[in-house]
Amino acid sequence: MTYTAWILLTAALVGLSCGLIGVFLILRKTAMMADAISHTVLLGIVLAFLVTKEVSGPAMLLGGILAGLITALLVQWLQSLKVQHDASMGIVFTTLFAIGVILIATSAGNAHLDVQHALMGEITFIPFHTITLPLAGDIPMATALLMIVLFVVLFFIAAFYKEWKITTFDPALAASIGIPVAAMHYLFMGLVSVTTVASFDAVGAIMVVAMLIAPAASAYLWTDKLSVMLILSGMFGVSAAFTGYVIAAWLDTSISGSMAFATGIFFTVSFIFSPKHGVIAKAVKPAV
Repeated sequence: MTYTAWILLTAALVGLSCGLIGVFLILRKTAMMADAISHTVLLGIVLAFLVTKEVSGPAMLLGGILAGLITALLVQWLQSLKVQHDASMGIVFTTLFAIGVILIATSAGNAHLDVQHALMGEITFIPFHTITLPLAGDIPMATALLMIVLFVVLFFIAAFYKEWKITTFDPALAASIGIPVAAMHYLFMGLVSVTTVASFDAVGAIMVVAMLIAPAASAYLWTDKLSVMLILSGMFGVSAAFTGYVIAAWLDTSISGSMAFATGIFFTVSFIFSPKHGVIAKAVKPAV
């Protein structure tokens, strides 16, 4: 594959994985948890580096997952103390992110870890860091990791589709019929963390948040059916990746930033033209 093709494939994998996970974030009304986790994984990545002295590999993934789960636990704990949900997220993610930034400045200064890289990523470097797989040959490490993560996301969504659906729309009913609501919640937060960490190094926190929220929010405007929403959200995520690359090439600017901007374009179009919830549909409805 060509250099450009690897970039597009990597970005498309981010868009598809984040788009699928984002659907449940939107439906559970916890969209900003994506923002919180996308920032707090920095702390997990830094701590993993301090232990292993490596800036990639399984330790980074594990550190990010643990940071995401700790974020969810702390937010839940603050809520149990009667702190508002949005305030809980704000307190936890700013504190943990700040600790990560301090550790980068004081203990990881010579490593390829910096706040700018954490926020924007550098997808143009992806094709240069490769691994050799038995059947596929040499492929970018980030692309291989994202393929694995996409498989994991698809597996858990398919395996627990009924449980995700019930716990998302009616947690009380789920608990009454024996579904472990708390366990499903933390499993979901684990999936969010895995997806975020896998995407983090390639595209940065800003694009991760955009891909987790905007495609799912766009899909929500087009359908009320969960299965269709999942398909549409994944399609919007992939389409935003390709559209963003075209914009970046046209303007000679940041690829990740352009892809994040493209998700906003798709949401704007959906917000205006969707047949049921769109601005135009609502404007003409009273006249019918």
